[in-house]
Amino acid sequence: MNQRRRVILITDGDDYARRSVETVAAEIGGRCISMSHGNPSILTGPELVKHIKKTPYDPVFVMFDDSGYVGEGAGEEALKHVATHEDIDVLGIIAVAAKTRQAEWTKVDVCIDREGVLTPYGVDKYGEPELEIGRLYGDTVYCLDQLNVPIIVGIGDIGKMAQHDHYERGSPITKKAVDIILERSGYYGSQNKR
Repeated sequence: MNQRRRVILITDGDDYARRSVETVAAEIGGRCISMSHGNPSILTGPELVKHIKKTPYDPVFVMFDDSGYVGEGAGEEALKHVATHEDIDVLGIIAVAAKTRQAEWTKVDVCIDREGVLTPYGVDKYGEPELEIGRLYGDTVYCLDQLNVPIIVGIGDIGKMAQHDHYERGSPITKKAVDIILERSGYYGSQNKR
């Protein structure tokens, strides 16, 4: 039986992101592909799919990072492969802001600022609201508009935001983004039916 794996994609992969994602995954009973971390991403899309399929349960968290590369870098190539794979069901994407103000931005459905407040405005890497509605600047977000996913939640630099999202505090901003994705995707409801 080839069951589709339910995943949450995260557009950051540095050590802070890894610690935060591991913390949140453990708290909700999910699995983090820790090997997907890297700045930039090292594993390819096909390699990540193999790791995802080996995990014993969902949701599976996967990180991608272009390390500031302008245009479609290795992280985005891997992200596109995973997001469009027939055995993967993307529940949502956490789009992480970066300091880049170049061509890389994406539309987001909602953002969470560093205080944990939902906002229709984009946020910067510090988790402070920007001036544009529904737009977030980052370095691994170039391809997100091409993907058909249920929801994209924008946040500041994961695990940081001036300590507001530090893993020792439970990464509350990342956790809130995950909760929104799981709720909006219907994941929580499907778990109760099992």
